[in-house]
Amino acid sequence: MGLVQAVKGAVGGVLADQWKDFFTVPAGLPSTAALFAAVPRGTNAGRGSNTSASSNIISNGSKIVVPEGYGLLLFQDGAITGFVAEPGGYEWRSDDLNSQSIFAGDGVVTPLIKQSWERFKFGGQPGAQQAAYFVSLKELPDNRFGTQSEIYWDDGFLGTQVGAVTRGSYTLKIVDPILFVKNFVPASYLQPGQVFDFTDLDNAAASQLFNEVVGSLAPAFSLYTNDPGKGNRITKLQQDSLGFAKSLSDAVEQAYQWKSDRGLAIVKTAIVSIEYDANTRELLKTVQRADALAGARGNSNLQASVAQGIQSAGENGGAAGLVGVGMASGMFGAGTLQQPVAPAAPAADDPVAKLKKAKEMLDLGLITQDDYDALKAKALGL
Repeated sequence: MGLVQAVKGAVGGVLADQWKDFFTVPAGLPSTAALFAAVPRGTNAGRGSNTSASSNIISNGSKIVVPEGYGLLLFQDGAITGFVAEPGGYEWRSDDLNSQSIFAGDGVVTPLIKQSWERFKFGGQPGAQQAAYFVSLKELPDNRFGTQSEIYWDDGFLGTQVGAVTRGSYTLKIVDPILFVKNFVPASYLQPGQVFDFTDLDNAAASQLFNEVVGSLAPAFSLYTNDPGKGNRITKLQQDSLGFAKSLSDAVEQAYQWKSDRGLAIVKTAIVSIEYDANTRELLKTVQRADALAGARGNSNLQASVAQGIQSAGENGGAAGLVGVGMASGMFGAGTLQQPVAPAAPAADDPVAKLKKAKEMLDLGLITQDDYDALKAKALGL
């Protein structure tokens, strides 16, 4: 009985596999789907009867339509045999005995007789496996990251270690589909009906990527804040999605070789929040004050402060208050704010000054010797 069933299965399978197939993208895919099998369309609008072909055989002459933004990977017995990166319609051709079809001009004897014999030896099943998989070449969104506690990094601008709790998301791109499939995708996803999705919580491989991104955040922050081209300001990070994405991509590449080993790269980031620890918040406040008091704006602010201080001192403390303000101005180094000090006027009853003035007048001929002697006697009280 088993022999009869094997013969029946072998012959029936060969006849069914003679039809050419039409492969395309499965319906209902999520926007974050990264890898999935091409599916045959056996019927369309109630027409078509190609519904009994083997799931792991593609007949010669079958057509595969590659949509925009996707690549096509071809497999033969588990090995990658081809890759197509351009959209369009392609025709399947294989030298494998199981792919030969009378409808593709492969003759009558080989497709029917030889295939039936080969399948009989495998209990009615084809002794080969062929598959076509679509791989997304687009940016894949909604890959999220977040830290449960503070991460710390050396900040080039603040000159010390700072810490924060942060969360956000990034877009991911498969830049080398062959490396991605060979080195990263688990075998369980290389089956019909399976969809590899980076955002799937049940995808252990995607969870591993999440952990690696979180582990790379501190080095990424350090790379960003210590890059002179970024102005060394962590506060610019939330407005620089491409700049921080490069820092994060470089960090995961250095630590985990995403691009060179797995064919993956981070393209853009969106920082949802950065919650600094208490010490970092105090440092940032100090930096903000220093920024506000820097340059011409700082000089204007300081002059206004000193003027207000002088006014307050005049109202409350009199001369003593004014002396205090003068001392404070000197401590701040406000040289540009100091008024020139006029030389002290000579006292009116100073005899030396009087004699000096009289001598100058005598030398100029403005007074006589007798006049000078009289002034001298008066100044000396003689």
